[in-house]
Amino acid sequence: MSGTIRQPSEGPPPRLGPRDPGDAWVEGERGRYWGRFGAAGVLVHDIGRGILLQHRAVWSDRGGTWGLPGGALHQGEDAVEGALREAFEEAAVPPESVKVLFTSVLDVGYWSYTTVVARALEPFEPAINDPESIALEWVPLDTVHQKELHPGFASSWPELRTRLLEDGH
Repeated sequence: MSGTIRQPSEGPPPRLGPRDPGDAWVEGERGRYWGRFGAAGVLVHDIGRGILLQHRAVWSDRGGTWGLPGGALHQGEDAVEGALREAFEEAAVPPESVKVLFTSVLDVGYWSYTTVVARALEPFEPAINDPESIALEWVPLDTVHQKELHPGFASSWPELRTRLLEDGH
């Protein structure tokens, strides 16, 4: 299946256990960002199907836009490890089915976001595992820009796309 996986829009999930210390807003002169220890997400490229995008729940920051599965890092967690954890938690991206190609970091001084770019080694079907997604969709490389993208992803997409193409991926 290479179409869109959809889930009804819901409100924020109820807290069932202790909150991770990284689940907090960080504010500074360049804005407000989610993730006390930074954040990370995975850009998965399947050569036959495109880029895996997440349609973000409307209640989330910049809700209703398309972006990458990802989120706040845990204290002491490496960005690649955190991105793969978040992608598995949100979209059932199996870490053993992707190969990390490179990372790209946005660092505003008091907060950073790491995009982990990976290639799917074998086909897999993403699945919505939590209420942070409205839908998951494989989007052809040349049409990603046609989606209403999360502003942070939209600004980084041209460079990420160029790097993917230059690396022959």
